[in-house]
Amino acid sequence: MTSTATSHEGSDQTDVVGDLIARGRNAMAALENADQSRVDEAVTAVAWAIYAPERARELAELAVRDTGLGNVADKVTKNQRKTFGALRDLMRVKTVGVIEEDLERGIVKYAKPVGVVAAVTPSTNPAATPANKTMMALKGRNAVIIAPSPAGYNTTLRTVEFMRSALQRIGLAADLVQILPAPVTKASTQALMVACDLVVVTGSQNNVRSAYRSGTPAIGVGAGNVPVIIDDSADLDAAAEKIAASKTFDNATSCSSENSVVILDSIYDVALAALGKAGGYLADNEQKQNIARCLWVDGDLNRDLIATDFDVLAAATELGESAHGSQFAMVEEQGIGADFPFSGEKLSLVLSVYRARDFDDALSITQRLLDFQGSGHSCGIHTADMEHARRVAEQIDVVRVLVNQAHTFGNGGGFNNGLNFTLSMGCGTWAGNSISENLNYRHFINITHLSTVIAEDEPTEQQLFGDFHSKYGRN
Repeated sequence: MTSTATSHEGSDQTDVVGDLIARGRNAMAALENADQSRVDEAVTAVAWAIYAPERARELAELAVRDTGLGNVADKVTKNQRKTFGALRDLMRVKTVGVIEEDLERGIVKYAKPVGVVAAVTPSTNPAATPANKTMMALKGRNAVIIAPSPAGYNTTLRTVEFMRSALQRIGLAADLVQILPAPVTKASTQALMVACDLVVVTGSQNNVRSAYRSGTPAIGVGAGNVPVIIDDSADLDAAAEKIAASKTFDNATSCSSENSVVILDSIYDVALAALGKAGGYLADNEQKQNIARCLWVDGDLNRDLIATDFDVLAAATELGESAHGSQFAMVEEQGIGADFPFSGEKLSLVLSVYRARDFDDALSITQRLLDFQGSGHSCGIHTADMEHARRVAEQIDVVRVLVNQAHTFGNGGGFNNGLNFTLSMGCGTWAGNSISENLNYRHFINITHLSTVIAEDEPTEQQLFGDFHSKYGRN
């Protein structure tokens, strides 16, 4: 198969992007009159292209080798689980022709493509995220051009090659999926954003802001920094096991990985013990300072330590023999803000622990953590008291609140919750995002509304204003 990623050194970025766009539009013509079954074949073909065990492993190994982030076993799981879950969701919805009829309102809705989609993807998930976005784009009969992180380019290129081959295998144009040629630069990514019909960005907040400034309709997602409350009604062992499994998955590369736990004072010591039993190592003050000194360099996260195995982190931060056999480090923290780096996203096997006086204080700490970093993204609570869960949802400004769940496995969709499977979490206007839900197929279709005449539905003035006038008068 001929790759779309041949070098174009010296070529004008606008010309290169223009060629990709034209090829994408030509490829879309093959799906213009496709029925739902044919569209679903395309989506399934792309899903199998990276779900197949040998390819899921190849891409996982390549991703770790390319980026140095995460671990192979968990990336295999991510490539397969996210793809499988997204395919489940996509096979259950219509995106061709009439997708909804509301006879009472005289409205019939027709789905149409949005066009050529620019999908900007991160180094943390250089295979799973491009595949996830491609499946959603194809479900809407669109073409997609992927602008990957340079750090994960080889993995994303291989992913695209697999998806292109899968489309050709079922008789569709490979150019329904393309990739920016190497080297990917800010200039080439910006040119793509300007030229396409829709931009969907996951990863760098600089890219998100660039997408919104591009003049093209854009969907960006926010940064993570997930805090999770453990209250005094929680099953502490179950909570600790879920937090540990979630925190350590793929060495904490996920934006949904727990970054802080907020524990009520009345159960603080016993909850810490449960976390310790689940694999957490509680650093003392000197070790905490060592972690801070090594994990941040000139205010930025140390590329050599983020998303590494715990033994690498432990050795670099001199945790010593006492940490041997643990899976992640815990540091006790009180402060929040720029002067307290442990209050932010760490992209590493380090979990911050806050002691809350009571549940009201836990809510306050959680909101302040999100206000510092992770606005609108998500938080969680481990509890047997659903009133506490409802208070979190009512009072904390986030799109998602997970109850008694391992955050990494549930936030982007789970088989035991109702959230859409995705690797891109919208965070609402709190994070400057245009969506406040998980990215899903609806964001990749336009809708034509056929409106027909219905029985007149015009209330009287009294019906609309009567109560107001009775209370305040007509003046």
